[in-house]
Amino acid sequence: MLEAKCLKKAVVPSTLIEDPSPGSLQCTRLALRVCEDPSSCFVYIASGPHIYKLHIALGESSVSEGKDSLLIPEHTEIIASSLLNRCPHRSEIQSIALAEVEGCGYILLGSVDSHGHLIVSKLDASGEDVDKLTYSALPHDNGIGEGSWSGLCFCPNQWSMTVVARSFCKSIDVYDQDIHIRSLRPLWYPTSLNFLQNGVNGNQSPTLAITEGSQLTTWDLRMKENGGCVHRICGSPGDIFYAVCSSSNGNVAVGGADRTVTIYDPRRWSALSRLVHCSKYEITGLAFSTIDPDCIYIQGVDYEMLIMLFNLE
Repeated sequence: MLEAKCLKKAVVPSTLIEDPSPGSLQCTRLALRVCEDPSSCFVYIASGPHIYKLHIALGESSVSEGKDSLLIPEHTEIIASSLLNRCPHRSEIQSIALAEVEGCGYILLGSVDSHGHLIVSKLDASGEDVDKLTYSALPHDNGIGEGSWSGLCFCPNQWSMTVVARSFCKSIDVYDQDIHIRSLRPLWYPTSLNFLQNGVNGNQSPTLAITEGSQLTTWDLRMKENGGCVHRICGSPGDIFYAVCSSSNGNVAVGGADRTVTIYDPRRWSALSRLVHCSKYEITGLAFSTIDPDCIYIQGVDYEMLIMLFNLE
């Protein structure tokens, strides 16, 4: 059973971000990386066309509980804060993602704006640019037209591969660094994407899970038949999915407007568990615990965050 050891709250200086931009409902504009010394962490926040870096102290402390076992955060110190020096976007950033390259000692920071412009930077352990290595990629239409939600994710087996989703254009673009490899064409507006940690075709096959409208679809990036789509699950009409994630044992979870989380077995795509109405508002983010794959973190609208334990027996 997971148990919180500390809960910290840090206030972003108003001098750093004067007028935060609103973003889309399910945008992911925060990424966190705990340092080798667990006494501090780095937090990356996107607002407007910029990314900001915060160095936050953690330390050890007891966890206070309030009414109904609600955890009460303690205020902590921001050691340093700065505007990340990297290639600027031309429109509002919708999503950022961190990927730690094993055995290389550096991390990748990717960001995509509302017109699908992708920028990836190589950072060292302290969050500074490594040899100023940055590459960018534009969509085929050069981002012309109305902006919308955009998302990105790194392939866990091939860090040079990045996938970018654009909602309004109904497009999924796959890149090898700044080289466009292929495009996937979903039927509805994509809202979230995630690589399966244990793909349905084996670990060597990059399988992508995408939520589009009220459907969950999986795509094999090596296939050409049917555009690469290998499976499609339809939810309740009108209940839009906003989040999808995969656990270390291969299970896939989706959630959205119906405030329900459904966990699937990708080997036969049957529902293993349903957490009905577990959130007060729409679910916009999901993540399985890396310690206990039977626990899932659920993010809802209005700053709601909870941990659910589900039983698959």
